[in-house]
Amino acid sequence: MKLHVRYNINNVCRRLLQEQLNKLDFPCELMGLGEIEIKKTVSEEQYNQLAAALKKYEIEVLDDRISALVQKTKDAIIEMIYLEEKLPVSKISFYLAEKLNYSFGYISKLFSEVTYTSIENFIIMQKVERVKQLIIDDELSLTQIAGKLSYSSVAHLSGQFKKTTGITPSAFHRIIKRRKNNRNMEPMRK
Repeated sequence: MKLHVRYNINNVCRRLLQEQLNKLDFPCELMGLGEIEIKKTVSEEQYNQLAAALKKYEIEVLDDRISALVQKTKDAIIEMIYLEEKLPVSKISFYLAEKLNYSFGYISKLFSEVTYTSIENFIIMQKVERVKQLIIDDELSLTQIAGKLSYSSVAHLSGQFKKTTGITPSAFHRIIKRRKNNRNMEPMRK
């Protein structure tokens, strides 16, 4: 039997983190994406237990400030692209600088040194992934998707999408539609 499910990865991750922290009796607060404030002193043994429990889910505890800032940058971008109703009107550089309390130049330099790509390329990749998700959901037109993700036009969205994936958003939509139709034509199993 094949089941089709839909889930919000952010909610799943938050619940998983909360469950693991509760198992170890860590009084804490989930601050935002990728940030937990533990409300008591944690022994090295407890810290190692938590790190091991999270590692099973491929969640890594970041020990150094630079890695943590790069991850917070990624999280802020993903949060902005996936959770915001519409991308910020101000430049993304101002958005990130304000959200992370560092200058954009500093954030950008660290990000590039650690990830070997620019923040701009990371944003493009995340936006293209979001476009794919919105096309799969099939609730918005390309014009609406372009507006939601602050593209200047459908042509701009299409250009970035094709450069990144090798196909146009319309071709991607046709492929998804064909796959959904083929799936619906398969006999349902008991």
